[in-house]
Amino acid sequence: MTDTSNDRMNEAMSRIVELEAELEAAGDATTDTDALADLKAILHDWVESVTAVVATPGVGRVVLIHANGRESRIASPDLPMLLSKPAKFATGSLD
Repeated sequence: MTDTSNDRMNEAMSRIVELEAELEAAGDATTDTDALADLKAILHDWVESVTAVVATPGVGRVVLIHANGRESRIASPDLPMLLSKPAKFATGSLD
């Protein structure tokens, strides 16, 4: 990562932790390679429990439905667009 990328990442992490503190909720942030690998493994297992996905790009939201029936909502400007298929137009005559 470049220094600029690192600076942006650190600023984002600090801002998020500070916002959570304002809500009197503790937050943890890490860039430690080993800790990050452990967290990614946990996230991978969590994603593997998904049985359905609802992507709503218009509102920037993805809802994951897990095998146990619980829902996880992710607000993201990018993820819903990544999961949505582009519109396709029928080929052939319009008559």
